[in-house]
Order: sequence, then structure tokens, then C-alpha cells
Amino acid sequence: MVLKLIDAAEARTGVSILVDGVPCSVKSNDISKTGKHGHAKCRIEAIGIIDGKKKVFVAGGHERLEVPMIEKSRGQVLSFNGELASVMDLETFETMEVPLHEDAKGQINEGDQVEYWNIEGKKIIKRKA
Repeated sequence: MVLKLIDAAEARTGVSILVDGVPCSVKSNDISKTGKHGHAKCRIEAIGIIDGKKKVFVAGGHERLEVPMIEKSRGQVLSFNGELASVMDLETFETMEVPLHEDAKGQINEGDQVEYWNIEGKKIIKRKA
């Protein structure tokens, strides 16, 4: 569910946007000057929040980009099952299977409190709390 739209020229470093339906974090935005009859162009480099893949695209400065809704919550790791961790939410006590982010692998153990993100219905453990 997208709550907000921003212009491509407003996409600064660290802002989250949707690129081809994938939530990404903007790493750089190079804005060209307008021409005699044209509009500014933005070359945006973004990295996928969930998969870590780099995406580069060019958009007009006034083109609208979608900003995904990101909910950050805390939970406790109960156990590991391969790439997935069984996490209990500390507010609702709901138990769910959540994959680990690449940066968090090897740092989290059973019983640790973690911060997990719910990005457009996809959940991922981002870091140790």
C-alpha cells in the first residue's frame, strides 16, 4: 500500500522508493540541468532493501515515484530453520517465519531481540536490537 508519491528530483539519498514493484533505498540521484525546451532528467541509483540488488534508471524530474510503507517492529528469535528465523513479535506475541537480511546473518542467535521490517507485506529481519 503506497501512502506517498514524490517527484524524481526529490528522491535524495536514503529515501525509500518502489522500482519495478521492488522496494529500494536511493543511493544517489544525479540531476541534469534543463535544456532549452526540455525538463531536468534524474539518474537514480537504488539498492533493493530485501534482495540487495542494484537498480539504475533515468526518469524525468517531475515524474512521480511511489514511496513504500515500511513498518518497523521488534521481536525475539525463537529458533532457526535454514534461512528462516522463527520470530515472536514483542507487542502482539504473534509468531512468524521471517528471512534474515544479508547484513544480519551470523550476528543473530536464538533468544536475541531483533528489529524486523514489514515492507509492503514482505517481512525481513534487518538488525539485532
